[in-house]
Amino acid sequence: MNIKICGPGCKKCEQAAETVREAVAEAGLEVEIEKISDFAEMAKLGVLSTPAVIVDGQVKCVGKVPSKKEILSWIA
Repeated sequence: MNIKICGPGCKKCEQAAETVREAVAEAGLEVEIEKISDFAEMAKLGVLSTPAVIVDGQVKCVGKVPSKKEILSWIA
């Protein structure tokens, strides 16, 4: 499984990354977590607002910090 966290490094983007790490640890899964801060790369992925979370190529969340419960439902 691959999770991409898109954002320039703002407070909300860091919060999204931390919540994803917590959810992955809680689920006990082995997941590759990538941080993408290049706006051109984000646009290629279909992300125009940050923070954004992409799980296995599917955009799951854009423009807000997802809850741990939401993330767990995406990776279960």
